Amino acid sequence: MPSDKNNTPLFKITRRHRQALAMTTAAVLVFGLGAFGMLPQVRGLQPVAADAPVQLAQNTPRATPRVIPPGAPLSFADLVERVSPAVVTIRSEGVTRESETQEVPPALRDFFERFGQGQQQRPQQPRRSVSAGSGFIIESNGFVVTNNHVINGANKITVILADDREFTAKLIGTDAATDVALLKIESNRALPTVEFGNDRSVRVGDWVVAVGNPFGLSNTVTAGIVSSLGREVGGGNGNYNDFMQIDASINQGNSGGPTFDLRGQVVGMNSMIFSPSGGSVGIGFAIPASTIHDVVAQLKSSGRVSRGYLGVQVQPVTPEVVSAMGLKEGSKGALVASVVADGPAAKGGFQQGDIITAINGQAVEDSRDLTRKVALVASGQSATFAVNREGKALELKIAIGARPDEARLAANAPAPQSQNAPAGATAMGLGLAPLTPQARRARQLDDNVSGVVITRVDPDSNAADQGLTAGDVVLKINNRNVTNPADIQNGIAEAKRAGRKSVLLLVARAQGQTGFVAVELEA
Repeated sequence: MPSDKNNTPLFKITRRHRQALAMTTAAVLVFGLGAFGMLPQVRGLQPVAADAPVQLAQNTPRATPRVIPPGAPLSFADLVERVSPAVVTIRSEGVTRESETQEVPPALRDFFERFGQGQQQRPQQPRRSVSAGSGFIIESNGFVVTNNHVINGANKITVILADDREFTAKLIGTDAATDVALLKIESNRALPTVEFGNDRSVRVGDWVVAVGNPFGLSNTVTAGIVSSLGREVGGGNGNYNDFMQIDASINQGNSGGPTFDLRGQVVGMNSMIFSPSGGSVGIGFAIPASTIHDVVAQLKSSGRVSRGYLGVQVQPVTPEVVSAMGLKEGSKGALVASVVADGPAAKGGFQQGDIITAINGQAVEDSRDLTRKVALVASGQSATFAVNREGKALELKIAIGARPDEARLAANAPAPQSQNAPAGATAMGLGLAPLTPQARRARQLDDNVSGVVITRVDPDSNAADQGLTAGDVVLKINNRNVTNPADIQNGIAEAKRAGRKSVLLLVARAQGQTGFVAVELEA
């Protein structure tokens, strides 16, 4: 401390002065080090002007602590600690064969190309392939659930537990339609398990936790919310799955891992992601637990899944269809676009144009809902269908058949062909002409089938918006057969007199498909 020659302090430093000095020294150090680049600049923070007064609030009340609402956890640690031991790594090993192509030397290239052999191929070389995914144990005696695509084609499957124990798994059964597989491992002591929850109680916005092995990093945990429910996505397994969309990070290797709710129950199984880059962009899809539960039950009992088969092609009852058919606003169900010859529906009395509104007393929301409900009926059992046929309520009792495999169903589909007809009359932006024998043969239509050919479509018309194209054949309008373009015009006039805003056309597509299309009437 500075003093005079008599050791008398020139000024006295009080406690307040010491505190101010400490604060000033700290500020100088921080700004000084920052000036030399030794501290990173934090975006959004700006230095205070030298002449700006610094005001310290006096007696400022403390902010009221934010109340955490129910369902918003402070931590997922307890949940993760409880369920992680039952989440496993699935290692699949198989053998693929690839042909090795050998480039022909330039000096001999002309000789080989003369005989169509510009390149030589060596015999196919076997190559060992190894892939990894996730799974979870559902019974203490060793039943493990994963995705079918995780173990598809594998000749050896290894299940690795969180404690690094490894087991060679036996494949009990798979179901490619839902992408579910069931494995079995043998252990000399009880294994940790997780249990299925009720996915039907899950709401958009609920917390979920995904556990799996992305990129081989075992026991990785991510959390997020349910982004949407009832998603129809591709991948060949959308007919029997109502996917749950989640934003918990999912990457390669997460497939087959469980999606938990806050109770630690499995409400889904991570199956697919939407990703332009191959990594997580926050859009993942999980198979609902109820679907997994039903499939696993059949795989345990018989090793395969058997689904009921009705023998109809159906499409949703859209608002346009409701308007065209004069149905009550908000009507739902599945519209029968065609009936498979000699199938269960044909034998039971179904007709084209029927609207299926319920099965065994359960309401049918749309065509996909009908497909799932029929699939759950065992082959040979009877089901009662509520049907709306041209405004009349009917009940049809049908003996459900066994669904053919997908290859047989695809083989029965008509080949895509196209044939245009000469121009003729017009209606609703459509050019119409009589159905010629050539056009009938191109669409594999019977000789007794009548209709008119669409020769052109106004690109600005509602018909174009609904997907009609030149070459399509209109078979019916408002469930009445069409024999010539005049029948279309008469059907339009009749709909206008009834006060309807659209008409329902039964159309045979140039691609070999038949279905209903609702087209708005011109003003």
